Amino acid sequence: MEPSHWLDELNEPQRRAVTHGDGSLLVIAGAGTGKTKTLACRVAHLIDRGVPPERILLLTFTRRAAAEMINRARSISDRPDTASVFGGTFHAIANRLLRIYHAAVGLPDDFTIMDQSDSADLMNVLRNDLGLGKGDRRFPRKETLIKIYSRTIAAQEGLRDVVKRFYPWCADDTDGIAELFEAFMGRKRQHGLLDYDDLLLFWNVLCSVSPAADVVVNRFDHILVDEYQDTNALQSSILQNMRKSNPNLCVVGDDAQSIYSFRAATVRNILDFPEQYTDTTVIKLEQNYRSTKPILAASNAVMSEARERYTKELWSNIKGDQKPLLIHCVDEPGQCHEVTSRILQHLEEGIPLMKQAVLFRAGHHSDQLEVELAKRNIPFHKFGGLKFIESSHIKDVLAMMRVLENPRDEISWFRILMMLNGIGSTTARRIVDALLTGAATVDRDAAAEQPAQFHLAMTRLANDPPSVPPAARESFARLRVLLLTCSGMGQSEENNPTDASPTTPPISQQIELIREFYEPFLERRFDNAAMRARDLEQLGHIAGGYRSRRSFISDLTLDPPVSTSDLAGPPFLEEDYLILSTIHSAKGCEWDVVHILHCADGMIPSDMATGDDESIEEERRLLYVAMTRAKDHLYAYFPMRYYHRHNSSSDAHSYAQLSRFISKPVLACFEQRTIETQQVQDDPAAIKASAESVDNYLKTLWRN
Repeated sequence: MEPSHWLDELNEPQRRAVTHGDGSLLVIAGAGTGKTKTLACRVAHLIDRGVPPERILLLTFTRRAAAEMINRARSISDRPDTASVFGGTFHAIANRLLRIYHAAVGLPDDFTIMDQSDSADLMNVLRNDLGLGKGDRRFPRKETLIKIYSRTIAAQEGLRDVVKRFYPWCADDTDGIAELFEAFMGRKRQHGLLDYDDLLLFWNVLCSVSPAADVVVNRFDHILVDEYQDTNALQSSILQNMRKSNPNLCVVGDDAQSIYSFRAATVRNILDFPEQYTDTTVIKLEQNYRSTKPILAASNAVMSEARERYTKELWSNIKGDQKPLLIHCVDEPGQCHEVTSRILQHLEEGIPLMKQAVLFRAGHHSDQLEVELAKRNIPFHKFGGLKFIESSHIKDVLAMMRVLENPRDEISWFRILMMLNGIGSTTARRIVDALLTGAATVDRDAAAEQPAQFHLAMTRLANDPPSVPPAARESFARLRVLLLTCSGMGQSEENNPTDASPTTPPISQQIELIREFYEPFLERRFDNAAMRARDLEQLGHIAGGYRSRRSFISDLTLDPPVSTSDLAGPPFLEEDYLILSTIHSAKGCEWDVVHILHCADGMIPSDMATGDDESIEEERRLLYVAMTRAKDHLYAYFPMRYYHRHNSSSDAHSYAQLSRFISKPVLACFEQRTIETQQVQDDPAAIKASAESVDNYLKTLWRN
């Protein structure tokens, strides 16, 4: 396709963004305004202009988004070399660069990446080793500690400030937390481990003060960033360092959709971008291609009351006659009944379940609705739960792969050993110490010539395995053979490992060998073993697309599949199903019909997020994100009464207030309906018969 043709398909602001020359560019892209298309076209335009694809860095928040943009750009420009664009998530790009320039920041070339739960487990090991929490007062648990650690690094704030603002109940333990964090960093360094935050931290060092800084910075002519409103302070620092000698930075985002502060993302990055880059050109995309005019009018009204924002008014050529509906329900059961009734009504009108979604602020807000859906035989899938690699069985298998890649990974060793009968935490610690003592101090120059010496743990496993309790001997022997076979260290005819090094099996074969070893544990540890076995089959299929165990582990850790059958019920025979989702998980999606539950103060905004003005403003943006997912029909539900019992002396219910974000001006954009409960018929004869039936029943109790 000729460039002039595809440029003609863009609206005027999109075209200005795509053809912008050198310098800093901020594209404020409202919901449904063609952000992905604009970025893809800009990549194609840069390549047509003569920029080598490999000198373009495209940063996104999912690998799928990067692949989609690059594929679109390739179809537009009709240039096969477009695939050479350096694209991926911040963490994936950090991993790629650190694999190349690891020596410049003092990292081993075989470092492995821990996910958040592995990081928390290591934090807990060190917490116990340091004796923290064993005194006469409570010390923060591992989950809290890893959140504090992550926010401190991502937000680039001091530990004391982070604890004071977000974790005030931990303030008295700040000194102990600091000691623990130092030990945490040291242990990771010692064993060649990086967590998600380390990837960004080392990338920032790599492009700022490392010996390779100039090489890394000059590697790219243009940097493009998607979803810039979701970046944190550390990511902003990386971009500033990457562009310190080259102003060609294009960021695309929407301040009205900044909803991830719990991950340390800050809306300040996009609001302050023109101040950080003084040559910035700002272009706003306001034509919405998704929603009807009435839905956009209500969405604009919600955001018009924001304290600080880029002023924009989304508009659309999609007319639509129906205003969004605000439905007042007596209570939560009434809400559930009304939601399911309207879902079935739209289904009868020809809108499939998959084109309808129910959105809510927190995962538990859909509990009662799920019961009602089951009663009415409406299949559904729920999003916002565990990721694929966070499920126990996947983590067990990946732990074995991690040990094969980095035998110094003590957390993975712990996970593997604790699966075996007869091995507890104390025995596991003894075995790990026996395998790893001295492994981190091996001279790396000698390691290049003697790989077996560098992989000291595997060498010890082969030649001098530690003793294990009798109950674990058979399974440990099988584990030993498995790891040595998959590592390429082989075994003799007598089934004893040798120093011979046959070719390491392909990744897919390693997964298959691990599956065979793991199946007895799967059946013993889990009730739904068949479903989990299918997950392992899927893992094998994924592995088949990789030639390197390292890249397989890295990609699966940094950009895992979204879900796992572990979290699903029995498979549905129907291909159609309703979508249930938290608002956070719904960002970037769209449906013909959207139902928003619990539009009451305390729910939206959450009563846990009203401590300051910034938190309240983010809750406003959450409602805006939910509303702008709808294409044709939007329903907001307000249960006026909630039943609960805090203690024996409290009221059994309370009356709610409509969400503060649905003010009088916003209400004018809605059509309101009130759903009454079904009234009891005033039939004296029926009432008398009911009373008599109770009396008769009680008389039988007295006589028996």
